[in-house]
Amino acid sequence: MTKQKRGFWLFIFSLIPGAGELYMGFRRQGISIMGVFWGIIALSSTLNIGILMLAIPVLWFYSFFNVHNLASLSEEEFYSLEDTYLFHLDEILRDKEGFLRKYQGFVSLVLILMGASMLWNIMRSIFYSFMPAFIIDILNGISNYLPKTIIAVGLVALGVYLVMGKKKELDMEDDDIF
Repeated sequence: MTKQKRGFWLFIFSLIPGAGELYMGFRRQGISIMGVFWGIIALSSTLNIGILMLAIPVLWFYSFFNVHNLASLSEEEFYSLEDTYLFHLDEILRDKEGFLRKYQGFVSLVLILMGASMLWNIMRSIFYSFMPAFIIDILNGISNYLPKTIIAVGLVALGVYLVMGKKKELDMEDDDIF
């Protein structure tokens, strides 16, 4: 861990998500915050899902206030802090094979959908030169709403899965009580 820092450069670096943490010596935290920040921007622009951009100000404010909170700690508290990844990625990545085995279907589906979306965006301009205007209008509508629809359906499915899992967990607790 490096020496605790304060001052002008700390303020300047705190304006960039993750840079303030990196400047203060919290490399894992800084890299993960910066990666999530730019990953959200890339994902949002690649898949044309503007609603993801709502997470950007939240992440920016988290990073900004986290840096200033770290700077305001006493030296004992500052040096006792452990540099960990955001979302505990070090624990997840420790067992890569187990993680991929457990979430292989989900990761595969996400990669396939992202690849198909990118291919569609590339091939769309080629197809448009050969098609009539009314078909182009229909395809533009589908192109704009399909990624959003897939993500919305995925979020609903995830919510139903979580509710069903909680219900099963509560039912198991009730069975244990009786």
